[in-house]
Amino acid sequence: MNRYPVWKYVIILIALVVGVVYTLPNFFGEAPAVQVSAVKVGVKVDSSTKVQVEAVLQTAGLAADVVTLDGNSVKARFGNTETQLKAKDAIQKALIPDPANPNYIVALNLLSRSPTWLTALRAFPMYLGLDLRGGVHFMLQVDMQAALTKKAESLTGDIRTSLREKNVRHSGINRNGQTIEVRFRDAQTLEAAKEILLDQFADLQSVDALDGTDYKLTASIKPVAALRVQTQALKQNITTLHNRINELGVSEPVIQQQGLDRIVVELPGVQDTAKAKDILGRTATLEVRMVDESSEARAAEGGTAAVPFGSERFLERSGQPVIVKKQVILTGENLTDAQPGFDSQTQEAVVNLTLDAKGARIFRDVTRESVGKRMAILLFEKGKGEVVTAPVIRSEIGGGRVQISGRMTAMEATDTALLLRAGSLAAPMEIIEETTIGPSLGAENIAKGFNSVTYGFAAVTVFMCVYYVLFGLFSSISLAVNLLLLVAVLSMLQATLTLPGMAAMALVIGMAIDANVLINERVREELRNGASAQAAIHAGYDRAWATILDSNVTTLIVGLALLTFGSGPVRGFAVVHVLGILTSMFSGVFFSRGLVNLWYGRQNKLKTVSIGTIWRPEPDAPVAPK
Repeated sequence: MNRYPVWKYVIILIALVVGVVYTLPNFFGEAPAVQVSAVKVGVKVDSSTKVQVEAVLQTAGLAADVVTLDGNSVKARFGNTETQLKAKDAIQKALIPDPANPNYIVALNLLSRSPTWLTALRAFPMYLGLDLRGGVHFMLQVDMQAALTKKAESLTGDIRTSLREKNVRHSGINRNGQTIEVRFRDAQTLEAAKEILLDQFADLQSVDALDGTDYKLTASIKPVAALRVQTQALKQNITTLHNRINELGVSEPVIQQQGLDRIVVELPGVQDTAKAKDILGRTATLEVRMVDESSEARAAEGGTAAVPFGSERFLERSGQPVIVKKQVILTGENLTDAQPGFDSQTQEAVVNLTLDAKGARIFRDVTRESVGKRMAILLFEKGKGEVVTAPVIRSEIGGGRVQISGRMTAMEATDTALLLRAGSLAAPMEIIEETTIGPSLGAENIAKGFNSVTYGFAAVTVFMCVYYVLFGLFSSISLAVNLLLLVAVLSMLQATLTLPGMAAMALVIGMAIDANVLINERVREELRNGASAQAAIHAGYDRAWATILDSNVTTLIVGLALLTFGSGPVRGFAVVHVLGILTSMFSGVFFSRGLVNLWYGRQNKLKTVSIGTIWRPEPDAPVAPK
């Protein structure tokens, strides 16, 4: 009646082993470290980089606990923060001789002190929020002048298109900084162009003057419009940062404006700070332009002539120069999606782009009119452009789906797709401050949080053992297993634990023991009604299960609502709350019954059970007849 089959004990044993293994890393703590990652596509971080880092540390007289090659980065762990800072300076000076053109990212980090066998099992400690462990703090400066220049460049193309549609002939359109200069041969055409600007471009103000034999119209962005462009650029950058951080999987980030042109980013519990710095610092934007195939351009590619007017010189990834026209056909703003993949024929890594309706129409028209010509797809990062690919247009390309390739690795294709998918930045940004910050409320907060859980657990354990004796001990062991599994699940999911999460953990203790109280009282009730010990145990667990399930499901619904609609600390509370309910149903019912069955189930002639005092109602006294 009260015996578990072997397979159930196997499940319990596996759960305990997994719980112990994935909880252990949280007890080893973290050590300061320095992480080296590549910033450029052509730069590889491999075993030779690891050897170079070890040589730099040895030359500087700095002892590292361990230097490892982890994927695409080299990580050196140290015993204290002072050595960590000295090591960062030494490595940065050795690997980045030219700060203006860095090949590597050297960033501060925190690494777990877990032994290698735990790391090999992918057992990592759970993240702690800024209020517990700290995290990474970035201050980014937005280049507002670049935002205005980008807006002027966009307006230049729009004016060129509008004049062409209205059949207004001009002698040339050129952007000079943040102003747009348009030349005309006669005053009548000038007036027609001024009417178009007045009607279609409300953000521009213009002046005209006679320049030699031509008339020159100079348009500039109005001050009110310029302020609006800067505000929108800041908001778009904040939105883009949110998207990029979501791609990184960071929980509860803080992204907020500071002043007129700065953004503060705080990433709690981030371990791969170099990756975060790389993704946030990169300003990847996509541009599609036509290749200049004139004889002057061919000579410029060979370095024997100057770049023709209206064109620019960029390099392919192989180092081959390409002369492309300044006129931008499409930008990253026309993208709706970007996903990494592999070419079905060559099996090389590619990025598959999906264009919006406007972009698909423009791309179709351009490819139809330019069959046999080369089209360049450029990727701009940190203000520097690079030709990803420059294929010859073989036929019209419709449907809004484009594939770009260019000797990319799978990781490079994934990073490029991530940046393009997250949205282009309205203006370049530069990280002007980077710190790895400690707990905002100090170690005292951590101690109080863990003490609240520890004291709550101890108080519940003492009460259960006194009131329910051996069954109380079983309940207390089940409660300990519940905490073990909860921490293990949080670690496996790499969730971020904050102070609200610790409050939820303390609450879970009280809620989890409630199931055992219901079971124990139900067993007592069966014993009071005269049932045998084995029958009372069986009925107590079976009849209490429906009540336990109902109470946990209703509480789970509230937790899921908090998880869905909450944000910030509320969401952190809800994550631990929901996971705690799920683990408590396993430990409070399945595991505790396993303990009871193991202890009492094999006793066929069981007379009594140790479940505390069983209060039986006193029999009614006989009433004497009148």
